[in-house]
Amino acid sequence: MKDSEHKRVLIFNVNWLGDVLFSTAAIRNIRRNFPHSFISCIVPSRCYPILKGNPNLDEILIFDEKDRHKGIFQRFEFVRALRVREFDIVFLLHRSFSRALICRLAGIPERIGHYTRKRGFLLTKKIIPPHRDSLHRIDYYLDIIERSGFKVEDRYTEFFYSDSDEKYVREYLKANLAQENDFIVAINPGGNWLSKRWPKELWSQVCDRLVEEFGAKIVITGCHNDLSLAGQIKEKMKSKPIIACGIFNIKQLAALSKQVSIFITADTGPLHIANSVGAKKIIAIFGPTSPQITGPYPLKNVVILQKDVGCKVPCYELKCRDNRCMKAITPDDVVRAAVS
Repeated sequence: MKDSEHKRVLIFNVNWLGDVLFSTAAIRNIRRNFPHSFISCIVPSRCYPILKGNPNLDEILIFDEKDRHKGIFQRFEFVRALRVREFDIVFLLHRSFSRALICRLAGIPERIGHYTRKRGFLLTKKIIPPHRDSLHRIDYYLDIIERSGFKVEDRYTEFFYSDSDEKYVREYLKANLAQENDFIVAINPGGNWLSKRWPKELWSQVCDRLVEEFGAKIVITGCHNDLSLAGQIKEKMKSKPIIACGIFNIKQLAALSKQVSIFITADTGPLHIANSVGAKKIIAIFGPTSPQITGPYPLKNVVILQKDVGCKVPCYELKCRDNRCMKAITPDDVVRAAVS
């Protein structure tokens, strides 16, 4: 039987960029408990860049249940791939039944995760879960580690990028708009939930004010899908920003957030990436989500803007027609936060 120092450890992670980033605290603490073990982590392909280069992992495996592993044959192939790796223990950060079943079929003898009625019989160590909205997501994942008998020493997130990513961003800024001492403001107006987005006309107003009153250079960030939104913001502006949507990969976005003077965003994955790499100043616009649950940690370089509009928070109404919680944050609020 293998000793605890040399076990083969698997982490079955969650599905969203921000949540996978929150899980890096759990990954680091698992590594501390298994310093000489082989540690592998499963994520969907879209989350791979979040963990790429993480020194606490020896291997990253891809599981895409709605794409390459959608069919039953492909899932059995994935089970076979896990079985031949002969893992000794798995930490199931994801609460799904199917992931617990996959680990059982793969013959992993120790299966640790939060208990649910459907999958309880598949776990060898059942952790009674706290209420999902009673803890910050970082602590929700660390709860599995700590209550299964392992040490937890800290709770910060980590994100890693390379010198080449930093160089690419520096050269892009120099070529397009910036001198070394420019006041550069990057905004991230997109996001998966429409209800978490700040209205585009407010983005336009705050960007114009930062340009007119403080001489800021504005960079609009995002993926290719955000090009239309960025274009609409630009159309409403008096000054013309640089649209960098689709220009930077997620590693380069991290390097950008570290180099600019201010990074302004809603509650999205890039917020937590920027915080993880120590951006100089972050302004986070919160509406339907709770900073106590999904907010950035630590807060030393972050200003959170949120107002009580009488709605329950967190709110999971993805098709909210009013969006008054986001509209309550004004350009004045953002400008004050930027220069305070």
